[in-house]
Amino acid sequence: MAIIMNMLAKPGAVKTLTEARGLLENLTPLKMNCGKICGGACCQPSPDDDGENGMLLFPFEESFYKDPIEGFPFHLADDDTLFKGGKRLVCEGKCDRKNRPLACRIFPLRMKVETSEETEEVKISAEIDPRAWCVCPLLEQGGMRAMQTAFIDAVAQAGQKLSENVYMLEAMLNEQRLIDEMRQL
Repeated sequence: MAIIMNMLAKPGAVKTLTEARGLLENLTPLKMNCGKICGGACCQPSPDDDGENGMLLFPFEESFYKDPIEGFPFHLADDDTLFKGGKRLVCEGKCDRKNRPLACRIFPLRMKVETSEETEEVKISAEIDPRAWCVCPLLEQGGMRAMQTAFIDAVAQAGQKLSENVYMLEAMLNEQRLIDEMRQL
């Protein structure tokens, strides 16, 4: 049953992802490539607990990376952090910007999920990703005030778009729980 559900869900999820990724295609935190300021610190491979770096992919986002991409060496690793059957893209820190996963496009921000049980409304806003503090110098140099408003707004819009898909919303809610747990430590 799960295989059939995934087959049915994939086209809509990929369409939603394509739209969300498109909102951030040409936007970065600054009006220039902020990686030129810090030497691309967020793109530098730094091993994590299992000896690899990588960015968590949203549900079905691995379909953008099924085939090799010229000039972009990467591999996909299994990672159930946000949802069962999840993937993480592990790269060497250099890519054509159009090939960036959504997690790279929104970095150093994240999509914060707020829900209302009374209205069943989901509201997404952009906030600083607490995992970015050890990497991104922008956070110490003004945080979100240092970032262009168009970028912040696009992150929120991408999140709102994703929230319309139950698979994406589940992944964002799972990330929200993970972040909340991190903040309690």
